Amino acid sequence: MMGRYLIGLLMLALALVAAPARAHKPSDSYLTLKVAGQQVDGQWDIALRDLDFALNLDQNGDGELTWDEVRGQHAAIANYALARLALTSGAAACPIVAGEQLIDQHTDGAYTVLRFRATCAANVTMLGVGYRLFADLDPQHKGLVKLEHEGVTSTAIFSPEAARQDLSLRMPGKLTQFADYVKHGVWHIWIGFDHILFLLSLLLPAVLAPGATKQDQSLRAAFIDVLKVVTAFTLAHSLTLTLASLQVLSLPSRWVESAIAASVVLAAVNNIVPLFRGRRPLAAFAFGLIHGFGFAGVLADLGLPQGALVLSLAGFNAGVELGQLAIVAAFLPLAYLARRTWFYRQLMSTGSVAIALVAAVWLFERAFDMKVLPV
Repeated sequence: MMGRYLIGLLMLALALVAAPARAHKPSDSYLTLKVAGQQVDGQWDIALRDLDFALNLDQNGDGELTWDEVRGQHAAIANYALARLALTSGAAACPIVAGEQLIDQHTDGAYTVLRFRATCAANVTMLGVGYRLFADLDPQHKGLVKLEHEGVTSTAIFSPEAARQDLSLRMPGKLTQFADYVKHGVWHIWIGFDHILFLLSLLLPAVLAPGATKQDQSLRAAFIDVLKVVTAFTLAHSLTLTLASLQVLSLPSRWVESAIAASVVLAAVNNIVPLFRGRRPLAAFAFGLIHGFGFAGVLADLGLPQGALVLSLAGFNAGVELGQLAIVAAFLPLAYLARRTWFYRQLMSTGSVAIALVAAVWLFERAFDMKVLPV
């Protein structure tokens, strides 16, 4: 009974990861607010796929959004978005007026860029932000907000559970700045389904000893094996994350996202047909170099404050590691207790096949810029 219970939890965990089979990440938007005196200039990058779901922008139903279709809905987009954003200074509202709209490409597709201006009754010292975009459609949606004032940059994450926040214009303390980016890092690893599936593919065989029985791996040996894999992956992606974030080295996002999908395919196939043959830490390091560029993509979208580059980068990297370690801590004990069961062997084979197939679709979508999965 206990074995079935443990396997049930493992299957549920994998199902929750694989269920939202998106090419990279769930819904989020990027909101930049620049405050000068009474005036707030804003730029809001919102994914067109999310707006299409909310407003049916693809009016001819051919599955492809054209510039004419988007341009024809500019007023509807502005009305929809700005009705779900409230700015206040003190107790008074700051009325928002929509400006121009453009199109930009992020790592996960096309975004509309909505510019606007808000005017408050007096000089802003504390900006209240109420954020309700897609709150009624997607409880997982997040708004990544960047506030700029006289060279000072601070950030915040908005969600249905944290829809109203007061943002200070003062220079945040170093601990606050670090903690903000730790939060961003944790969130990014938890919504990066490709990163999670890659990690789980590497973890699945950790509790199985090499050899015919594949049942006698001790917990200590399993822990050491996981430690080697995770350490190698961490060192590698920390290196390229830092180089890319500091603009020392960069790669086209399409290449990076395609290579990440390919790494998931290979890690999953390795559980069925050994490709690395005892060299999983080396493979984790090699692929971690690519994943680091992927992690850097979200920082490029969010933006690093120029006055605290090293501190913010360190916080984001620490957050990625904490998110990653939380996954390992939840998975490894359950996997170890269930390792001798028939269900776990099926999880190794069938589960790995499922992961490889999903990642193969991601690879096709990213390499050829074509949409296959409906979400």
